[in-house]
Amino acid sequence: MPQKKAFALRLDPAVHAAVERLAASELRSANAQIEMLLREALKKRGVEIAPSKPPRRGRPPSNP
Repeated sequence: MPQKKAFALRLDPAVHAAVERLAASELRSANAQIEMLLREALKKRGVEIAPSKPPRRGRPPSNP
């Protein structure tokens, strides 16, 4: 799975607080909420983003 890109994001404290409240109401982390909001905004502007592959779950395959 590709690594997520990490970078510093400077936000107005009021915007950050609003994102945290929204994230809590939707049972997401603030980081996941920001990513969701960015994806929605890009889609609204007609920018298509390929869906990411979901993380693999369960035990890794055993090697006989």
